[in-house]
Amino acid sequence: MGLRPMLLSLAMLPGLLLLLRSCGRGELRLLPGSSLRLNSPADERSPSLGGRWLALISNQGGRDLVRLFDLHTNRPVPLPGLNRLDALPVAVSTDARGRRLALIRQLAGRTELLLYDRGLAALQRLPLDNQSGVPRNLALSGDGRQLAVQLERGGRWQVEVLKLP
Repeated sequence: MGLRPMLLSLAMLPGLLLLLRSCGRGELRLLPGSSLRLNSPADERSPSLGGRWLALISNQGGRDLVRLFDLHTNRPVPLPGLNRLDALPVAVSTDARGRRLALIRQLAGRTELLLYDRGLAALQRLPLDNQSGVPRNLALSGDGRQLAVQLERGGRWQVEVLKLP
């Protein structure tokens, strides 16, 4: 980006902030009754919200696990066959039905991209077009049919969008 377009972008920033402030009355706040606190001594990371479902990675007893919560009942949902003792989850994303979870994990020194079907308790490895890329982050579409994956390839970050079966 050249100096002139960058200066123009910076000059527009105060106006954009003013517009955003007027739309939101100047403050961001939680909606009443919308806050969920996971009363857990565990460290949680990589949250993904899909409809009434919250997927995240939770460290419990020194072990990272993928967990799924039903926000209507505020309870965890079983994920049989997903969490392995010898695997380290890196990132997770859920669809709007909480049926599909996409997952990046490290296993035996390699990084894998996986799709988990909760209804079938089935885990499927997803191939990438270019196997030289290392997945780092992901986002599953609401309908669970597409997956955006951030990859590191040769020192550069790229995003691939995969159509899922």
